[in-house]
Amino acid sequence: MIVLAAPGQGSQTPGFLTPWIDDPESGDEARALLAELSEASGVDLVEHGTVSDAETIRDTAIAQPLIVAAGLLTARALFARVDRSLVGAVAGHSVGELTAAALAGVISEAEAVSLVTVRARGMAAAAAATPTGMSAVLGGDEAELLAKLDELGLEPANFNGGGQIVVAGALDALTSLAEEPPAKSRVLALQVAGAFHTRYMVSAVEPLREAAAAVQVSDPATPIYSNHDGSRITDGREYLDLLVNQVASPVRWDKTMESFAAAGITGQIELAPAGALTGLAKRGLRGLTDHNVASVAIKTPDDLAAAVALLQEATA
Repeated sequence: MIVLAAPGQGSQTPGFLTPWIDDPESGDEARALLAELSEASGVDLVEHGTVSDAETIRDTAIAQPLIVAAGLLTARALFARVDRSLVGAVAGHSVGELTAAALAGVISEAEAVSLVTVRARGMAAAAAATPTGMSAVLGGDEAELLAKLDELGLEPANFNGGGQIVVAGALDALTSLAEEPPAKSRVLALQVAGAFHTRYMVSAVEPLREAAAAVQVSDPATPIYSNHDGSRITDGREYLDLLVNQVASPVRWDKTMESFAAAGITGQIELAPAGALTGLAKRGLRGLTDHNVASVAIKTPDDLAAAVALLQEATA
């Protein structure tokens, strides 16, 4: 089974869409799609994906539509070269769940971009209300870390597997954690605008719920896995409801990878802006399967050939 994975916020880098727009084979189609999705989102995706600097695209209201659009663009380019039926399952990390919803046919591409705009604005407003941040904790004992978080008033935001947990909350509490980390762990501050997937995001949930209730939803045509608990979801409305609630609750990517392993994953293709989930797969799937799990990170059009080959080899 080959899984198509859509990354979350923080994976974007300045100019990462330039190779797609400049591609001589499909650059015109890429620009046309981005123009269409820009209209749906109210965000100039071409400008922010090509010339905007790192600080500009760190803004949640820009980053999230940009990441979802990039995933949809990548998937279109991939499926122009190989039949989408070769993909065994899809999943997204955090905001990538909206990309996955469109890829599985739960909602349309335009609806995914429309919903991510509501999500992004709500989360940006929530982040602006209280100064908060996030840090990645690498290694150490999970139980010891969770006890330390309770002590400091912090929360786990992403259980990423492979010994990585992203934690979030007040900036002074994150500083205290970094100064006195749990045994055998390292704490790395992340360049994000707020404490996503925690209680600080509660105000962003209801606007997204109202927007999600208004879109047309279908049951997934491709197996899709949820960040809620890693389970496969067969009801489109349930998937969307879980996605909405996820704004203020932890992402369980560790559980999602466990489900991949149980379903017999043999490879993972990560959509642009790729890299983070490929790294997590290499660490997190080790020990969960008795075989090597191949991975392809699609960063530029040059990576599409490897993704096509992986899909074709898996079904040969």
